[in-house]
Formats: sequence, structure tokens, C-alpha cells
Amino acid sequence: MPIYEFACDQCAHKFEELVWGNQTDINCPKCGSQYIHKLISSCLSKVPGGESLGDMPNLSGGCSGCSGGSCSTCH
Repeated sequence: MPIYEFACDQCAHKFEELVWGNQTDINCPKCGSQYIHKLISSCLSKVPGGESLGDMPNLSGGCSGCSGGSCSTCH
């Protein structure tokens, strides 16, 4: 049961939702709209000593995320 990030197409509200199995009845908690889309989540990693490795690169540039076959074209 993963937690996904969504954005509402109607009011642009961003929110997280715990999704159970093939659940499809997700509505925006702010306006109630069913017109939402799943966002690509980024992560932050820490290394010993407390240094941050930073956020993942923004993949919204020209390809469709890493499903394009080669992430080298996304940069």
C-alpha cells in the first residue's frame, strides 16, 4: 500500500494519498474533483556525516521519465 503524490487538474492542489490495490476513486481533498494526476516523486538521501546527496533530477524536461529507455536523454 504505497503513498502516491497527486495534483488536482482543477485547483492545482498537491496532496498525498495511501492507495489500496487497484483503487481508482481518488478525489482532491481540497475541491473534491476527480480530475487528478499522479506526480513523479523525488527522494532525498543522506550519507554518513549528515551530507545530503540532493534531490533526483527533474525528469519533466523532454522525455517521459525513465520509461524512454535511456535517462541520458533527459538531462
